[in-house]
Amino acid sequence: MATFARPTFSAKAYAAFRPAYPPSLFRTVLNYHQLPASSGTLLDLGCGHGLIARSLRPHFKSVIAIDPSAGMIQQAQKTTTNPGITFRQGSAEDLDFLPDGSVEMAVAGQAAHWFNYGKVWPNLARVVRSGGTVAFWGYKDNVLLGAEQATRIMEEFVYGFGEVAPGVQGMGPYWEQPGRNILRDLLRSVRPPVEDWTDYTKLEHEPGEEGTEETVWLKKKMKLGEVVGYLQTFSCYSGWKDAHPEAKSRADGGEGDILDIMWDKMVDAVPEWKALGEGWQEAEVENDWGTYVLMARRR
Repeated sequence: MATFARPTFSAKAYAAFRPAYPPSLFRTVLNYHQLPASSGTLLDLGCGHGLIARSLRPHFKSVIAIDPSAGMIQQAQKTTTNPGITFRQGSAEDLDFLPDGSVEMAVAGQAAHWFNYGKVWPNLARVVRSGGTVAFWGYKDNVLLGAEQATRIMEEFVYGFGEVAPGVQGMGPYWEQPGRNILRDLLRSVRPPVEDWTDYTKLEHEPGEEGTEETVWLKKKMKLGEVVGYLQTFSCYSGWKDAHPEAKSRADGGEGDILDIMWDKMVDAVPEWKALGEGWQEAEVENDWGTYVLMARRR
C-alpha cells in the first residue's frame, strides 16, 4: 500500500491513535483455530506496528510478522521486546521464504483488503499446514452514536468527491482503490477457494446496528480530541495533504486544512459540543465501527 510510504504518513501516530483489538476478538479466532497451538508458528500478514503479533505471541511457539512498509516494521521493532517474534519487510504476495506447511495459523488485521488474492490464496495454501487456519479481520467507517448529523458531515468530507465547503473538495479521490471499497463492503467479495479451504466462517457488523460480542467487537468511548487523532491517520487525509501542501492545519500554525474545516462543521452541528467552546475536544462520544472476521481451515 503506497500510503505508508508517503512523507506525510506517520507510523508513530498510526500506532498511537488506531483502535486496539479487544480480547473478545482474539478469543473468537483462537476458539475457531482450536488451541493448543503452542508448538506452531503464527504468520501475521500486514502486521503494521506489531499489535497482533504481540497479543497472540503467548499462544504460539513463534510469530513471523511481515509488512510492506519499512516504517511500520521499524515502529514494530522499536515497541517489541519478545524474542519469539520476528519482523521482516515483505508482502502476503511473496511468501517464498517460508517452507511448505510451516504455518499453524495466518492472520491479517486491517490489511486483507489490499491483498492480491490471485497470489495470496495459493501462497497460503502452500505454507499453512493441513488443519491450520486463516483469520482475517478489519473495521470501517466509525459512526458517532448520538451525533448523527456530525457523522453525516464526517462521511461527506471523508468520502465526498465534490465541494464539501467553499473552495474545498472532499477526500474521496484520495482513497486507494479498490482496497477501500473492498473494506467498506466488509470483504464480501473475498472467499477462500473451496478446493483448499473448508469450514468457512464469516462474522459481520454494520456500524450503528445491534449485534453480539463476536460481531460488535470494536465499540469505544473516546474524547473528540482522540477522534481527531484517529481521523488524521486516514490514508485519504495523507493523500489530500500531499495534494494540498499549501493548506496547513491550525495545529501546524496554518489557517486550517480540510479536517479543521470538517470539525468546525461537526462541532456546530452538536449543541453540547459547541457549548464547550475551545474545550470541545474534551467531549466524549461513543464510536461504533463496522467490522468483519473471515475464517477458514486448510483441508
